[in-house]
Amino acid sequence: MTNPCPCGRTSVPAAKPAKTQPLPFSACCDPYLDERAPVPAPDAESLMRSRYSAFVLGRRDYLLVTWHASTRPTDLTLDPGTKWLGLDVRSHRRLDADHAEVEFVARFREGGRAHRLHERSRFVREQGCWFYVDGDQF
Repeated sequence: MTNPCPCGRTSVPAAKPAKTQPLPFSACCDPYLDERAPVPAPDAESLMRSRYSAFVLGRRDYLLVTWHASTRPTDLTLDPGTKWLGLDVRSHRRLDADHAEVEFVARFREGGRAHRLHERSRFVREQGCWFYVDGDQF
């Protein structure tokens, strides 16, 4: 059995009332995170999901390269003790051809305490690649 993608994306059933199934990592975020030949995320939601998977997998490099240069931190430290528990994408809204917003809730455990990150993130597309710009937390 293949491992489900950390981002939690599911398949769309071909016929009703078929049940959705978790997509395997290899068919979901892995192509975007592939260090040898990464594929650009086709939309802001896919980029956001792949960034969540990068947090789960400790892929600091991917997080930095997909962060827009105008807001990217010079360094990013990931806490190895953080346990990511799940992602819920609430909405994905394309504002125009090169701007989009994704609202999500990411759950994680840190220092034995459960936390929720609820954010509306802004993304921009430049030269065919989507980048995380910033977000408003709720």
